[in-house]
Amino acid sequence: MNVLVIGANGNIGKIVVEKLQESDNNTPIAMVRKKEQLENFKEQGVQAVLADLEGSVGDISQAAKDADAIVFTAGSGGNTGADKTMFIDLDGAVKAIEAAKDANIDRFVIVSALGSQQWLEDPRPEWLDKLGPYYPAKFYADQWLKNSGLDYTIVRPGLLSDDEPKGKIKLAKTLVESGEITRSDVAQIIIASLADDDTRKKEFDVINGDTKIGEALKGLE
Repeated sequence: MNVLVIGANGNIGKIVVEKLQESDNNTPIAMVRKKEQLENFKEQGVQAVLADLEGSVGDISQAAKDADAIVFTAGSGGNTGADKTMFIDLDGAVKAIEAAKDANIDRFVIVSALGSQQWLEDPRPEWLDKLGPYYPAKFYADQWLKNSGLDYTIVRPGLLSDDEPKGKIKLAKTLVESGEITRSDVAQIIIASLADDDTRKKEFDVINGDTKIGEALKGLE
């Protein structure tokens, strides 16, 4: 399938594009917002399109016109303010979801954040308040996706690291503990989810653990 990777120039997005490019069954389409990023991907033999999450739904829909699935790995990053968090992690995600519907794309995988589904719990876990608008942005974006009618998978990784991939994870709809996971393993989870119908309409927290990725995904409830 042709997979539009939104956030393709980010840390996870780059790995997803690389893994898709290496696969026999998938072709990445890198969505970026700067011309130099576009040229960089094209030099690597990767199809790339220009669109901005702060632009219109129509622009994103046009960028997605050749895609069969969308992977949303975009994020505002830790060095931006609350406005960018809301514009990218929430508003940008909602625009991408609406663009998927406009482009008749049913499959949508989003990278969220471990524990964000607990945002409206009473009492709410205290640690969710430590990153300002980040967790509510992730929570409401995920809710929009769940209510969209799309075949979604919501991947909520723990603390991200750049370590070598371990290939083994622990996941649950809600994990009782926090932990780390490598960005490369998150990328592999995304690729595996695209190929596994058991991950459709599913959401999960995930950290590195003792179970192989494919086996862990098969055990989703």
